[in-house]
Amino acid sequence: MRQRVLALCAATLCALVPALPQTTLAEPAILPDGRSILSPPPAPGSHAQEADMQAFANTRALRGSKRWQLAHSDADLHPQRVIGDFSCAAGFTLNADKLPALLSLLNTLAEPLEQRVMEEKNFWHRPRPFVGTNQDICTPDARAKLTDSFAYPSGHTTWGWLTASILASALPERATEIMQRGRIFGESRIVCGVHWKSDVQAGYMNGSAMFAALQAQPWFVKKMAAVRSELETLQSHPIPPDATTCAVEHEAAADTF
Repeated sequence: MRQRVLALCAATLCALVPALPQTTLAEPAILPDGRSILSPPPAPGSHAQEADMQAFANTRALRGSKRWQLAHSDADLHPQRVIGDFSCAAGFTLNADKLPALLSLLNTLAEPLEQRVMEEKNFWHRPRPFVGTNQDICTPDARAKLTDSFAYPSGHTTWGWLTASILASALPERATEIMQRGRIFGESRIVCGVHWKSDVQAGYMNGSAMFAALQAQPWFVKKMAAVRSELETLQSHPIPPDATTCAVEHEAAADTF
């Protein structure tokens, strides 16, 4: 199975593969098909495509900024890293080593989410914004791989929004902050220069649809109960998140694209 996933992966969600569990669910995760849910990407010459191009051009000026560095950090999709990315939003440090149920849930979702997003990307074949230009992106080491993969919808945004939805459900008193961080996580792909604005907007919808579909699946309900329990335990003896990181994220929340 692992070799099959590696063969399918075209760089967008490859970072998830090393964290995949060695066992599979008795019943697979059922995820909706974005090819029917999402609108097609903007047509060439449309106002929406012009807005996408303007957002790409404007964000090239962020190279080297704190927002650029946050986008680079948000590009790492290993579940352990993504969990930690929501520490400021949660109000306490989310240490993946102390959240085995949450880590297991994200690992379980990684492969089916990747496969679904790859189907969607390969359906629309939308080139990424930097392709055919010499413009910088925040992950230059991945430029060649990303050039050969497609943009719509954003897999990083789908993954981030789904993770945010899981955490907001488990920590409802912090739902506003957590979902705001989910938005910032998606916008990092615009800043990075590897996704159009509309790719990211589609990723939000994609992640929302996936979370909605998971709600009544028995295996998911069981895992969510364990996630809530361990988050409550960690929250009862909280370790404050890094203040510098939180300040950067706070500034990023005010950005417009």
